[in-house]
Amino acid sequence: MDDLKYGTRNKRGDWAPNEPAGTAPLFTFPPRPLALLKWLPHYFLPYNLLFALSAVAWWHYVLPDVEVMKTLSVGWIVKLFLVNCAALLLFFGAFELRLYILRTQGNRFKYNGKWPSEQKSKAFFFENQNFDNMLRTFGTGMPIWTAIEVGILYAYANGYVPWLTFAEHPVYLFFLVLIAPVIHETHFFLLHRAIHWPPLYKLVHSVHHNSVNPSPWSSLSMHPVEQLGYLGVAFWHLIIPSNPLLALYQLHYAGFGAIPGHVGFDKVELGEDTAVDSHAYIHYLHHKYFEVNYGDGLIPFDKWFGTFHDGSKDGEARMQARYEKKKARANAAVK
Repeated sequence: MDDLKYGTRNKRGDWAPNEPAGTAPLFTFPPRPLALLKWLPHYFLPYNLLFALSAVAWWHYVLPDVEVMKTLSVGWIVKLFLVNCAALLLFFGAFELRLYILRTQGNRFKYNGKWPSEQKSKAFFFENQNFDNMLRTFGTGMPIWTAIEVGILYAYANGYVPWLTFAEHPVYLFFLVLIAPVIHETHFFLLHRAIHWPPLYKLVHSVHHNSVNPSPWSSLSMHPVEQLGYLGVAFWHLIIPSNPLLALYQLHYAGFGAIPGHVGFDKVELGEDTAVDSHAYIHYLHHKYFEVNYGDGLIPFDKWFGTFHDGSKDGEARMQARYEKKKARANAAVK
C-alpha cells in the first residue's frame, strides 16, 4: 500500500496520518447517531471480539474444574502460567516478527522512522530495548498477570464473591460484556493520570516511558507496581456482581489488548490493498509527548480535562500553551 495516500513523512522518516486523531462518538453532545452506527463495528472488531473469544477458550480448554480451583495447588497454577506466557509470546511475537524482524511492510505507516533494535540506550538492560521489554514482560508481568487470574478464580470457586450465571442473569451479564472496554478505559485513565504525578512517575511509570519509540514488546514492559495496577482492572469483577468468565475477559482485554497502542504502526497490512487499523496513534502521541492522551479515546477524558492531542498543528499549539501555563505556575510558586 502507498502510505503517502493516507499521511505524510517528514525528513526524519516519521509518518503521521492526514486525519487528526479523534475520540469515539460514544459520549458526544449533541448525539451523533449516524457516526455512532458507522463506528460501532470498530468497538467489537477485531480486538474486542478476539479477546472475548480467548477468554472463552481459556475457560473451556485451559482452566481446570471449579473443584480444583478451590485449592491453590501448584499443578493448575503452573499450567496456567505457562499457557499465558506461550499465548503472549505467540500474539506479541507475531507482530514483532512481521513488522520489526522481517519488516514485511518496511516503514510504511510507521510513526517513528527509527527502529528500536538499532538504537542503544543505557535506560535499558544491556542497552537493548527489546531485551529489556521482554525481560520485564515475562519476568514480572506474566507472574503478576497469572497471580491476579488465580486470585480471582480462587475467590469465585470458594464463593467469596457472588457468581452470577448467564442462565439467571443474561441481560445484566451481556451488559457487562458490552461495557468491559468502558471499565478498562476508566480504570486505565485514572491509574495513568495518577502515575504521572512526579514522585510516582520517577519511581514507577518512567520504566514504561523509557520506550519512547514503542514496539510490541513495550506493551507490558512496566514497573511491577504499574503492572499490578494496570492488570488489576480485573479485580473490579470481585467488587461488582459478575461472573469469572467476564473477569477473565477483562484481564485478557488489558493484557493482550495492550499491544494495539504500542505496535508503532498506524495500519498493519494484510495484502496489497487491505490493512487493519491499529488505533495506536493516540497512545503513540502519549509516548512521544508524555503529558497528553492519558486515555485511549474510547471516552473523551482527555478532551474533558484539556490534555488531548490529536497530532495536528492545533493540537501541538494547545499542548505548548498548556506547558507554558504550567511553567508559569511553577515559577510563581518558587517566587
